Amino acid sequence: MGPLDERRRRFEEIYAACHDPVLGYVLRRTEDGHDAADVLAETFLVAWRRIDEIPAGDRARPWLFGVARRVLANHHRGERRRTALGDRLRTELGDAVRAADHHTESGVIAEAFRGLSDDDRELLSLVGWEGLDTGQIATVLGCSRNAVRIRLHRARKRFARELKNRGANAEPHLRRARIAEEEHA
Repeated sequence: MGPLDERRRRFEEIYAACHDPVLGYVLRRTEDGHDAADVLAETFLVAWRRIDEIPAGDRARPWLFGVARRVLANHHRGERRRTALGDRLRTELGDAVRAADHHTESGVIAEAFRGLSDDDRELLSLVGWEGLDTGQIATVLGCSRNAVRIRLHRARKRFARELKNRGANAEPHLRRARIAEEEHA
């Protein structure tokens, strides 16, 4: 048996003996199964790379717990960095978008769109962004084509009212929306 075969056999023995205890250790310290799986995989990757350093017998499990502990610490630091970065970007981009939104026509349109109900935004998005016709929208929403036509008509009226309340001329936007819808019909 060659040196690589001996290393592989030893790793497989350690893995079989320690997988469940290390998994339990990791699961109790992570928020979800995906994170636990990542930490477990990284722990055993370190074990493979450092197979010659793993103590023999019953001391292998505490050694792996130590590796898992360090991997978890790195994982939690990474999560905090990602969360902090996401928060910072949301704040910076939100401020920039809001500042730009108040001074442009597209900003007024976006503001009016955000003023609609979730249902109206979804309906108008399915037409305008996804390019779906009334039959396809009926399938998405689980209703009849006629119900979609009625809801769409009402959503457009509410959108026009929102645009008008913000000082925008709604007619060119609604005309473009009707033309786009007719092209997909």
